[in-house]
Amino acid sequence: MAGETFEGYLWWSLLTYLGRSYDGFWTQWTVGTAELSDQSMDRPPETEHTTRYLENYLDSHCYAGRSLRSRIKLGFSVESVAKRGDQWLVIGNKAQYRTPKIIVANGLFSSANIPKFIGDDTFKAPIIHQEEFGQSSVLTSPELHKVTVIGGGKSAADMVYACVKAGKSVKWVIRASGTGPGFLLSPEGKGPYKNAFELGSTRVAGTLSPSFIGPDTWWRRFLFGSNPGLKVVNAVWSGADKETRESAQFNSRPNALPGFANLKPHAPLFWQNGSGGLLNRADFWDTIAPNVQVHLEDITHLQAKHVCLASGTEISTDVLLCGTGWKPTSFEFFSVDDLVRLGLPHKVEDEPPEITKPWDQMVQQADREVLDRFPILAEPPKHHHKASHTTPYRLYNGIAPLNDNTIAFLGYFNVGNFFKGAECQAIWATAYLDGNLQLPSIDSRQLTIARQIAWCKRRYLSNGELGNSLLFESNFYLDELLQEVGLVSHLGGWFTNWFKPGLARDLAGLRDEYIAKFSGKSD
Repeated sequence: MAGETFEGYLWWSLLTYLGRSYDGFWTQWTVGTAELSDQSMDRPPETEHTTRYLENYLDSHCYAGRSLRSRIKLGFSVESVAKRGDQWLVIGNKAQYRTPKIIVANGLFSSANIPKFIGDDTFKAPIIHQEEFGQSSVLTSPELHKVTVIGGGKSAADMVYACVKAGKSVKWVIRASGTGPGFLLSPEGKGPYKNAFELGSTRVAGTLSPSFIGPDTWWRRFLFGSNPGLKVVNAVWSGADKETRESAQFNSRPNALPGFANLKPHAPLFWQNGSGGLLNRADFWDTIAPNVQVHLEDITHLQAKHVCLASGTEISTDVLLCGTGWKPTSFEFFSVDDLVRLGLPHKVEDEPPEITKPWDQMVQQADREVLDRFPILAEPPKHHHKASHTTPYRLYNGIAPLNDNTIAFLGYFNVGNFFKGAECQAIWATAYLDGNLQLPSIDSRQLTIARQIAWCKRRYLSNGELGNSLLFESNFYLDELLQEVGLVSHLGGWFTNWFKPGLARDLAGLRDEYIAKFSGKSD
């Protein structure tokens, strides 16, 4: 079921057909990473290429005589999902369906996060979220010359850059009460790696993050269980942090306007407490520094065509752009009881004490284990902590509830490369729903989930509150999924496994291997 559609096109087509892409809107991924394993993408992979690729994928993949496109109900908005006996009842705006098994995959984030401000109802300038930036006239309209952008992450940075290049007068506001500016990594690569994302997608890079996920090798025990090893870890992360900051020259860049130093990230790179991304443009800092005044302040209110800051500064603006991201998925089509039963995020007050207390005890015990194994996580730097107002995900492997083997949730672990993550999770979920997995006991799975929650909160601070961040551990997580299914075709030789960036084509043999293992059929 796909809720959003436009003249027969799925959501990714909206990037082009509704104008949500723009000249400065580029992918952060390199060739071979943002695609699926059984169909390579035409080069170069620009936005239009990505759209066309996904559209073609729907039509070129047919099973039992039906294409993937024919199986999608466009414009179907799900209103409720509930278990009725041994069937799931899905009620939507157009019809209702009953099914014995169901997969939920509506994404980590559901809707635009547009902050509410005092005075926004009488504000005389348009307020535009990043979602609608591409279809707006901001870049072309002479009447929208003075632009104010709010937000500290990659989306805000992209809009700031695009507006400067379009000749606009730009102010950038990042709230002081948040996690601060995001880390914006250099597009330049090192050695055989084209950029930081390629390097970060290797397994050897994953060993530099303290985690229970992945093989317990002598190398990882050395890194986090000895003083010399910790010195290596600190040297690598401190070096990357220093290099990123020095490339921007926050305090010394020539011709920088006042406030440029406000773009310095607050927490070290290692902790990933805020947002960030890869800079697509080599001239990003040279473009921003002399042309954009950066304010690290909270907005108190909006008035007429002014953005009013806590210091008393009033910024005259023709348009307010919100690079403020997305709201986490709320699963509002489930009842509160089902949210609790299935282990999905829900308000703490909605959960009975007999459920909360055992989970709290398990997470507290797991936290002690985390700190015993990884003392480096015991003393995070001073930072703004953005607490969650819900419980974390309590799904085994981020996919399966503990007490219902007829439903699976895909795409709710932040694994960095969602293309690769989607394939591996889909394979695991297929084996799970088909009854082809020998899972640990419920008690063992509970302890695994509790450890994931405790570790994630320690490792990723604000970004770890929901227990679903695996930014540097994604390769090992996906390896473990496939290991539980008993698949090995994605693995290569020793050097390839550890030092080669993870590409989509690495997974190309998994479908046939799965079919041979569980059915002996290839059609």
